[in-house]
Amino acid sequence: MRVKKMLAAGMAVTMAASVALSGCSSSAKSGSDVTSAGANTESGASTGESKTENEIKKPEKITIMVNGTVTTKQNDRDAFEKRWEELTGIDLEITQPDHDAYFDVLGQTFASGPENWPDAILLAGSFYTGYAEEGALWDMTQAWDNSELKSSGRFTGDEVVDNMKIDGKLYGFPVTRGNGCVTYVKKKWLDNCGLTAPTTYDEYLNMLKAFTEGDPDGNGVNGDTYGLSAAGFIGSEEPWTNYLPEFYQDAYPSFAKGEDGVWYDGFTKDNFKAALQRMRDAYAAGYIDKETLTNGTKDCRNKFYEDKFGVFTYWAGTWASNLKNNLESNGHDSELVALKPIKEVGSYVERTAPVWAITSSCENPEGVFKYFIESMLDGGDMELLWTYGVEDVHWSKKAETVLDNTYNEGEFHLRESLEKPGTQYTKQHLDPMLAIATWEGDPGKAAVKEEAKNSQTVFNENCRQATITPSTEEMATYNGDLMTLKKSIIADVIVQGTSIDEAFKRFESDGGAKWSQMIVDSLNKKESAK
Repeated sequence: MRVKKMLAAGMAVTMAASVALSGCSSSAKSGSDVTSAGANTESGASTGESKTENEIKKPEKITIMVNGTVTTKQNDRDAFEKRWEELTGIDLEITQPDHDAYFDVLGQTFASGPENWPDAILLAGSFYTGYAEEGALWDMTQAWDNSELKSSGRFTGDEVVDNMKIDGKLYGFPVTRGNGCVTYVKKKWLDNCGLTAPTTYDEYLNMLKAFTEGDPDGNGVNGDTYGLSAAGFIGSEEPWTNYLPEFYQDAYPSFAKGEDGVWYDGFTKDNFKAALQRMRDAYAAGYIDKETLTNGTKDCRNKFYEDKFGVFTYWAGTWASNLKNNLESNGHDSELVALKPIKEVGSYVERTAPVWAITSSCENPEGVFKYFIESMLDGGDMELLWTYGVEDVHWSKKAETVLDNTYNEGEFHLRESLEKPGTQYTKQHLDPMLAIATWEGDPGKAAVKEEAKNSQTVFNENCRQATITPSTEEMATYNGDLMTLKKSIIADVIVQGTSIDEAFKRFESDGGAKWSQMIVDSLNKKESAK
């Protein structure tokens, strides 16, 4: 039995996919022979056949593993689960690790053997391509092609779905667009410093200088604030640069395909060295939070709410309302400017959409696709549940006052957050502003706040879609250690002040250049074999 190590997005995940690859059904769930293509032979998908709607058996139970983007315990997940089971008549078993530990726990679950794999899981970025390459995911291409949703005329996300195909096959379904980050600036801080929204890097840097050395918060003290904070100098997943786009500009720290169709490692290019220089200079000047290296996104949000800094690149759409609401609850001015990309950035990057995938050990994958995944976009009660939650728990139409907002009887509104009292919900799992299917009966259209609409519009009109990076044997073997080395070098240059030349000598001596070239070669070999 061959055990293979999958290294993805900087984290080593040891998988027991050898069972799947060798076809050892004795340790898999009963009735599920797993093939190296990731297809359940019981479904017929591996032979090009597909069950019709009438042939699909309704599951008695569905097991899922999810992160914190699905309704959490603190937000009354029990009520969500109960309502889902009422709508379907299916037993739903949810495993939900802490959000930040999700991929660690998921990797451990896969390593424990196919008999312990859930039916459906949430995946993003290189985790998706990596698990698909390992044969751990069911090929849902024909299930999607033959689905009621695709033929309904309501579906508008063909480009999003096509972008998630690997060698023409779909192993995970995106239920929304991927979205991305825009740069928010506190309007009061701009006004207090006599500035307007920046449109170039020089103007952006001048703004950071004023926010750091002046008195942008108006408390009468110069220099007790700083320009910006971020959750690390590089993201935890693709597209990697989304929290500091003004510094990265045209540079990229990982693998990309050029206009000529040739793959390369952006970390090794001169424009990446220029990006490091920009970040190092701004950090040394004090414009960037000194704790950026160790910050999590929650740390950054809390500092933003406490008025410690004025520029925050974060998710477009509903997060604009979340930021505004939390600033208000902390007694600070809440008007934010969602910047269009500065000239040197050109466009924000829309990440590849997170996907719902069905594991290759699932006994009834067609049933899980139809009754679990496809039903999320039914344009009815199920979509209402996934988008806004449970009536009188997460939303209501009763006459009431919620956080000083008064609603009439019959007026749809979101209720006060159970997890974060003092703020109202904006959504649950599905973001209505990232919808990829029309929903005529959406009761929450009028409840979307103006600031959320504005930031989402700024992003949608000024973004380009990221593409998924294929997984190869070399990518799975070396990219985890390679990304760890890259992050260490980035930190050394920015925080420790290591010269860029010395840093890249270390990249060479520690094996990074070799690993990088091996991965590039494997990607181009795969590209040429298409």
